[in-house]
Amino acid sequence: MSASEAQLAPRAKAQTLLWAVVAVAIIAGTALVLHGMGRIWICKCGTVKLWHGVVVSSENSQHLSDWYTPSHVIHGFVFYFGLWLLQRWTGWRMSFGAMLAAALLVECGWEIIENTNAVIEHYRSVTISLDYYGDSVINSVADILAMVAGFFLARLLPVAVTVAIAIFLELFVGFMIRDNLTLNVIMLLYPLESIKAWQSGA
Repeated sequence: MSASEAQLAPRAKAQTLLWAVVAVAIIAGTALVLHGMGRIWICKCGTVKLWHGVVVSSENSQHLSDWYTPSHVIHGFVFYFGLWLLQRWTGWRMSFGAMLAAALLVECGWEIIENTNAVIEHYRSVTISLDYYGDSVINSVADILAMVAGFFLARLLPVAVTVAIAIFLELFVGFMIRDNLTLNVIMLLYPLESIKAWQSGA
């Protein structure tokens, strides 16, 4: 290691630590905001499951992972690609820590919006999620961490592999539960009765 590299190493470690603290603060702050909005810490059932696979149930979106966890991994893919494009188009350079913090702000912002009463009622009215009453805080935090995992994977994996994983997850989850990230976005922004009928098995 050269003398210049030796001088830069402590600074790089300090920056990494700083962005790690920022990331934890964003996630912790989001958890507190969600709880302040009336979201419960854990499932009303009183247990915390690693996986809950029954979509049409009051325990959906209440545990650590479920069929919607892959959509948050894909969020990480999309955010990384979007920030990479932004830098490429503008010439503006961001450290990976800054990129992750930006992605967390978007993801955490969405978790807060998604758990407002207005959006919850919208989901209940246009989808088959009649038993949906919002995410538990622990589920929201796990979803955020799933996005972080996807963000890291997007950085480490070749683009073709990342795209292939995203397509596989969308198709597999769509096949298993008749829902996925794409359908979720469609039903949120432009609900279609044909999709709702298909999702309900009609």
